[in-house]
Amino acid sequence: MTNFHFIRKALAVTCVSFVGLVQAQTTPIKFQLDWRFEGPSALFLTPVAKGYFKDAKLDVTVDAGNGSGGTVTRVASGAYDMGFADLAALMEFHANNPDAPSKPVAVMMVYNDTPASVMALKKSGIKSPADLSGKKLGAPVFDAGRRAFPIFAKANAVTNVTWTAMDPPLRETMLVRGDVDAITGFTFTSLLNLEARGIQAADVVVLPYPNYGVKLYGNAIIASPKLIKENPAAVKAFLAAFTKGAKDVMANPGASITYVKARDGIVNVPLETRRLQLAIDTAINSANARAEGFGQVNGPRLSLMASQVSDAFNTKTRVNPDTVWNGSFLPSKAELNILPKK
Repeated sequence: MTNFHFIRKALAVTCVSFVGLVQAQTTPIKFQLDWRFEGPSALFLTPVAKGYFKDAKLDVTVDAGNGSGGTVTRVASGAYDMGFADLAALMEFHANNPDAPSKPVAVMMVYNDTPASVMALKKSGIKSPADLSGKKLGAPVFDAGRRAFPIFAKANAVTNVTWTAMDPPLRETMLVRGDVDAITGFTFTSLLNLEARGIQAADVVVLPYPNYGVKLYGNAIIASPKLIKENPAAVKAFLAAFTKGAKDVMANPGASITYVKARDGIVNVPLETRRLQLAIDTAINSANARAEGFGQVNGPRLSLMASQVSDAFNTKTRVNPDTVWNGSFLPSKAELNILPKK
């Protein structure tokens, strides 16, 4: 063998070894959203598209979801490593499955305030929570607002409500048709869905839960206990890269919708830009978020929510706030200082 052939073979082996080393150092993360690709999913698609996860030695794949409950279950089963889910759904899973071998944990708060609200058409005469007593409300059975409605009802002395269940695509349609008096849902979802059905925003009454005595947290990033135990550095790297991307999204929401459109070609860019901005204004950059700090939680508020969820969801065991939250992987407070000033 000539020196040339020997050198070429040695270089080939070295290249293969180097590629293998790089691949070994890159951690694959399967991530599931709480819902389909809409404006708010830009928070996760932006750091993917901009290479922030890649720079953090993470190979992150983001899939659409079909509700927070499903996301929690799939992360618990090991089908996904991390996800985005309503904290109340995570609490319910913990309390109803005390002996489950794998219970996901919330590692970063994103929606500091629940986006849930009650929505009605002005022509119904509903103006305040007091007007809901005796009325017919509608929502999918797994809707976060419907599940937490007993907390809203207790805080506002609402009684004698009857419920109609439907699939998510029919919720706003049934309100427009008059089949129900009001609906529950995430404000940035249902309000814009009503507009898409020909209803002007000015003709909709919105009763946001946080404005009426319900201080529940909303959606958080959750991680599997397996990932936390076996690769805590990956969890920390994910949150740092996500935070960097979230800062970009809040600085220029419109530009980030491009990445949502890339994942779902039928996305209405102006509509989803508005949806994202509404999510930022009402759930992410809220007064509570600015007071507590992006990504973080307040201990007493978390404990109160755990107690309220235990009661409202009638869980098998009481929710233990210490087991559902782990803030040790969060970036520094300086890195988390990303909320735009109001």
